[in-house]
Amino acid sequence: MAFLKFNKSELVNLSYSLRREIICANKRGAYCNTSIVTCNTRRYLLAVPLEQYGGDQYLLLSSLDESLVVNGKQFNLGIHCYGDIYEPRGHKYIVDFGADPVPQIVYKVGGIIFVKTILISPDTDQVMIRFTLQSAPSKVQLNLKPFLAFRKVHDLTAENAEADTEGKEIRCGMSYCLYKGFPELNLQLSSQKAAFKSEPYWYKGITYSDEARRGFACKEDLFVPGAFTVEMNPGDTVVFSASTKEVAPRTLKQKFESCLGATPEISSYHDQLVHCANLLKRDFSGKKMITAGFSWLYTGLLRETLYALPGLTLYADGNTKEFEEILDNLIAAEQERLFRRTTQIEAPLCLAGVLQQYIAFGADPRKVWKKYGPTVKGVIESYSPGVRKEVSLTPDGLLWAQKDRTALTWMNAYVNGFPVTERAGYQVETNALWYNSLCFATEMERRMSPSSEFTAKWEPVRDLCAKNYQAKFWNPQKGYLADYVDGYGQNMQVRPNMMFPLWMEYCPVDDEVASSVMQVVNRELVTRRGIRTLSPRDNDYKGVYEGSQTDRDLAYHQGCTRPWLLLPYTTIMLRMQGPSFLGRINWLCEGFFEQDLGKHGVGAFSELYDGDPPHEPHGAISSALSTAALLGIQYLVEKYDEDA
Repeated sequence: MAFLKFNKSELVNLSYSLRREIICANKRGAYCNTSIVTCNTRRYLLAVPLEQYGGDQYLLLSSLDESLVVNGKQFNLGIHCYGDIYEPRGHKYIVDFGADPVPQIVYKVGGIIFVKTILISPDTDQVMIRFTLQSAPSKVQLNLKPFLAFRKVHDLTAENAEADTEGKEIRCGMSYCLYKGFPELNLQLSSQKAAFKSEPYWYKGITYSDEARRGFACKEDLFVPGAFTVEMNPGDTVVFSASTKEVAPRTLKQKFESCLGATPEISSYHDQLVHCANLLKRDFSGKKMITAGFSWLYTGLLRETLYALPGLTLYADGNTKEFEEILDNLIAAEQERLFRRTTQIEAPLCLAGVLQQYIAFGADPRKVWKKYGPTVKGVIESYSPGVRKEVSLTPDGLLWAQKDRTALTWMNAYVNGFPVTERAGYQVETNALWYNSLCFATEMERRMSPSSEFTAKWEPVRDLCAKNYQAKFWNPQKGYLADYVDGYGQNMQVRPNMMFPLWMEYCPVDDEVASSVMQVVNRELVTRRGIRTLSPRDNDYKGVYEGSQTDRDLAYHQGCTRPWLLLPYTTIMLRMQGPSFLGRINWLCEGFFEQDLGKHGVGAFSELYDGDPPHEPHGAISSALSTAALLGIQYLVEKYDEDA
């Protein structure tokens, strides 16, 4: 697709190209993350999950430098940053880049046209890079120099005496394991004529510019054991493989072509969303889970999985089996947070909403309740007095959440150990989710089991919540809902949390209140890149997500937009305005596709944006929440058209 291509003038401009990253990933959780000119700006080439370390991800191969030797003259195609110096500067030879559907970089050196294509094996911890000499005036020697790390993805390494720098020869390559407990990294080429020259050396002070920009530790030493060499004639291809298992070199070309052929073609924006959704669904050790975002957000998080699950499965490709498999794995893994204690106080209550979406998608309500009803009821019971220390069920049927120096909601950034938005007390979205859960559970239980003790216990609480919710949060003078209510009264900061009661299937406020709330949301929070987390009129508002870690954390929930909040927003507005709002949805979403797929994460959907125009992307370069929300919006629009 044209929007995933870059021209030479863009590629050679490092201030432009280094801010655009690519992600290659597979279902096991292995991934590559680099810039479009393959200069690493973050700490992560081949990162793999290791079972011996609980599935945590470790970086084995940091980068691979290529150089071409023709008529005795060497041209280095690699690029590394050392402080403020870039050396070598191989990006100057790049003339084209495309990512449909896998990254492909074209180099031009005099009369030589040389193409590099990067591919992650879908079912093994293996990255394959195919090199094609499309044209050349004569024979060319290709040199490949691997940079080894063997460290956790979030750490950095330095030259040390403990590293085992002695490799062993394997078929058409070499194998290395720098430290005990790690798997061997097998570096192999498809050509029987490939040779390896040992030249062990530590490259010191390699700098990751994006880490430096964000105020993190950013320099490390990487070990280079030597270089592979192979001669190529015009038209030749060679495949390089880095894998935790030794492979048969003669099969590499065939496997590369097979994996490439199995990669779905991307011919629409929906295809791009589905492609990203597939990368964010991980299947490791037989357990399917959702990764919250590449490259550093974790896999299997409760809140993020529940919010993203319908979009990444049901709305992406209608895969109900995968929906249930991921949900089952999440419930099994999150017993503590679901039923006993958590700092994600509203997250367990999201389960009801997920099941409501599943039923609306077409699932049999009786089967859904038979399978998941005990979990939903168990979650509600866990909010009974005395069960959770971080939350109290008050006599008015509402939930009071408080824990000193702890952010108990999704707005959970910290600075120097203190939450930026603690929001202790009655939280508007937590209690909306609570009311929705009570209504859903009691209705389903009464339908399936009319004489249930559960309904007898919780229907009065539901009715109290319905009676007191609007009175607790509505401020008629301001014309919108309080963000939270504590011992000092209503906190009237304008935040998107006030949309949650309107988003829920069971809404605890009347239509007049809902209309007034959305007028404020439209006036102060809506942007073309998502919904702001705080009104620009507020003194705490931070419109740009830049600077030190502290600066960014202060902006994270104090003005930055969230694309995922567009899903509740569009759901509410479609209910209120019907077909007249469809054009507005297109206006809100088109920028993610038409302008931003070539920014930040190329072909991916970013976690957050600046609250101020021009709304530049930041955060995780491929976000499960953002991807799922855009898929959900597409589904809503299509369903609305079908119903109409």
